[in-house]
Amino acid sequence: MTPVVDVDGELMARALQLAERGMYTTTPNPRVGCVIARGAQVLGEGWHERSGEAHAEVRALADARERGNDPRGATAYVTLEPCNHHGRTPPCTEALLAAGIGRVVAAMRDPNPQAARGADRLHTAGVAVEIGLREAEARDLNPGWIKRMQTGRPWLRLKIAASLDGRTALSNGVSQWITGAAARADGHRWRARACAILTGIGTVRQDDPRLTVRDVDTPRQPLKVIIDRHAELAPTARLLAEGETLVFSAVAPRAPWPPHVQTQVLPDRDGRIDLGMMLDALGARCINEVHVEAGAKLNGALLAASLVDELVIYLAPCLLGDPARGMLDWPSPIADLADRVRLQVRSVVPIGEDWRVVARISTGHP
Repeated sequence: MTPVVDVDGELMARALQLAERGMYTTTPNPRVGCVIARGAQVLGEGWHERSGEAHAEVRALADARERGNDPRGATAYVTLEPCNHHGRTPPCTEALLAAGIGRVVAAMRDPNPQAARGADRLHTAGVAVEIGLREAEARDLNPGWIKRMQTGRPWLRLKIAASLDGRTALSNGVSQWITGAAARADGHRWRARACAILTGIGTVRQDDPRLTVRDVDTPRQPLKVIIDRHAELAPTARLLAEGETLVFSAVAPRAPWPPHVQTQVLPDRDGRIDLGMMLDALGARCINEVHVEAGAKLNGALLAASLVDELVIYLAPCLLGDPARGMLDWPSPIADLADRVRLQVRSVVPIGEDWRVVARISTGHP
């Protein structure tokens, strides 16, 4: 018996693969892929590569023409509803209509109110439109952009490396290296996809990190973001050697920092920078994904304030015991198990000799 082939599903899967090629380059725009096909025959492919450049649909149409294929009457499989506004580029709806596309299959609707309702524009012009195919996969490509469009805040991801008993460093602060080289390289891939890397002044003092992406071929470096309540960042810190840095503090710096270091003063709430206002400020800078590599205090404060969306935890096959440092230092102890932070584990995979756990905050958590 001849197996049934899900042509729509396979072609959308290909569009998702194309979208992933823009993982490190599209910010602050979404990662989008497009396939133009007639039946199972692919006529053209494209993906959005950089902000200000052609969108995925326009690139796919251009690819079809370069191959000598006429897209009239064909189907466009796109991972995001075609945009319907004039931004830095013209609307993709107009490009699809001008090309004579007969059907559009989109994985998800556009949450950007300025660009939305492209499906309505196409439907009104007589194009068949279907939305929702492989939507969960499409949303996983752009969690930060989607959240920023809906709430004004970026997606916040905690990265933690720990022993199997949940210890991130010895009592004296030494943590290099609990996990292996493969886990550290994998962590750089998560850094590379983020728009910003966030840490606290305590981690800067203890580890003097560079906060750069290495081991990954990427054309850009994320913004370095430091929470430094008293503006005490040392001018000799290694992270200042290259790339842009943004410091959130409660006071202005006593002496000017280098030109590539910006300062934003936020209110001091109960002895801590207002973390919610910090995320609002990062969203206003069009930051989609924030990658946090910090100590237990900042990790705990972010979780306690319900500001964390996702955790990436690398667990090494070793034990450190007490009094080694833990993953989280809660501002106030949890007195009732009903108040525990519930997680949805998305994946558990081996990375070298370690294990990587990816989990998201359960939507049922208050």
